[in-house]
Amino acid sequence: MQLELLNEQGQATSKVDAPDTLFGRDYNEALVHQIVVAFQANARQGTRAQLDRAMVKHSTKKPWRQKGTGRARAGMTSSPLWRGGGRIFPNSPDENFTQKVNKKMYRAGMAAIFSQLAREGRLAVVDSLTVDSPKTKALAAKFKAMGLDSVLVITDQLDDNLLLASRNLINVLVVEPRHADPLALVHFKKVLVTKAAVEQLKEMLA
Repeated sequence: MQLELLNEQGQATSKVDAPDTLFGRDYNEALVHQIVVAFQANARQGTRAQLDRAMVKHSTKKPWRQKGTGRARAGMTSSPLWRGGGRIFPNSPDENFTQKVNKKMYRAGMAAIFSQLAREGRLAVVDSLTVDSPKTKALAAKFKAMGLDSVLVITDQLDDNLLLASRNLINVLVVEPRHADPLALVHFKKVLVTKAAVEQLKEMLA
């Protein structure tokens, strides 16, 4: 498998060899969907909580007498049938939303995403990506010159200048190979990978 090598102007100058085990796999939509959903589910904190009828602040006085009013029987206003009453099955703050994904499945799913990005022309390789100073304006100008408006950068070494310059750009994310996640890969329009990062991804996922 060969990937495009981009220059500073975003033009493809040559091709670089890439392992077929990572960039030449068939696309498995069901597997990719599973690992993306699992990633989102595992990011949930599960801290939401609701009140049951014993926890809501309501008077325990009977709203009206049992018989003779023509209305339905009611014992207290904290009933789940009433507006403002407690929930019958409330969400508890110790809910666990995690989903388990086997290592082989995760690696195969990530490889399927990388392979599909390469086939669609959304993945390219650069020698390196650095900025001289931690200036967001300078990095934004570099991406504009390359014709990139939504980009995920996977770099082998994340220096402070690049991190500080990219963190205020809402359509730019710079990560190391070990922090590349399936959601970011499918979200951004373009993925740039440094040459050294390709080797690291090969060791991790291939």
